[in-house]
Amino acid sequence: MSKQKLNFAFIGCGGNARGHGRSVSSVEGVEIVALADPSEASLDAFKETVGLEDSLPTYTDHVEMLDAVKPDAVVISSPHGLHFQHIMDALDAGCHVHTEKPMVCTVDHAKQVIAKVEETGLHLMIGYQRHLSPTYQYCRRVVQSGELGRVNFVSAHQSQNWYRNQQGKWRQDPFLGGGGQLNDSGSHLIDILLWVLEASPDTVFAMIDNLDIEVDVLTAMSIKFDTGALCNISIVGHAYGGVREDFSIWLEEGALYLRAGQLHRQEGDGKSELVDDSEMPEQANKDVAFIELIRGERTENPIGVENGLRVIQLTEAAWQSAELGRPVKVDLS
Repeated sequence: MSKQKLNFAFIGCGGNARGHGRSVSSVEGVEIVALADPSEASLDAFKETVGLEDSLPTYTDHVEMLDAVKPDAVVISSPHGLHFQHIMDALDAGCHVHTEKPMVCTVDHAKQVIAKVEETGLHLMIGYQRHLSPTYQYCRRVVQSGELGRVNFVSAHQSQNWYRNQQGKWRQDPFLGGGGQLNDSGSHLIDILLWVLEASPDTVFAMIDNLDIEVDVLTAMSIKFDTGALCNISIVGHAYGGVREDFSIWLEEGALYLRAGQLHRQEGDGKSELVDDSEMPEQANKDVAFIELIRGERTENPIGVENGLRVIQLTEAAWQSAELGRPVKVDLS
């Protein structure tokens, strides 16, 4: 049986978008029909990298593209501060949306996006690909099944050379970045923590250092969840090397430790042992998952708008706590 034909357009054609472009164009029945980006160099590089014809329509204005091409779906890989307008315009144009993280940069904008998705009945998926990772799916299953008891404490750490690598670039601009490292790569860590625990943050206390720029670089955050679990999150945006993440979950009857991409499980007082790949689900591609969602081949959105709202609710509370110098309640209304 032939697959439903889908026409895709892209808003934002930088380096990140090109990976999406290769994934999307490899799926049967999917065609990239237009690109929008104010940079001609980015448009040319996208076409070359993805292997598209030079004649493919390109636009500097995304609204003009949406009106002219009327795609079935769009992939948004623009600067964070532009996501809200790009998402709303795409939904108004009748397009399903796959947006890079963070979904938006304020709680108010997140609520407006949720209302628009409900109004249109269209799909919106966020690029928090860790939901499709075998490692984090395994962690979520263990936590949610209760097989090792309730979660008592979580420690999560992320570090990268963000401060130096992003000097003078849009990610360190307060509007375009929508915040600093906490709202950028750090939002991946917050998202996956909330998803694995499936718990609501009650109170947060954060200390933040911007160093000599206008947005946050270093964040030390403590959280208390409605389940009683406690958590420490460290976002280190001034470190050498690539991205590194460590994740530890201590439960009543054991623990899970993620170190340098390897997951270890400890039961009771026993030694921790490496979790075998055969015990984990298969890795899925987020672009393919989005296409399956549109086609009805997936019944649930693996990374929906509620995830985007919860991440920015906790992020905004952390910013507020750091400014006030005291713990604050997380407003989940």
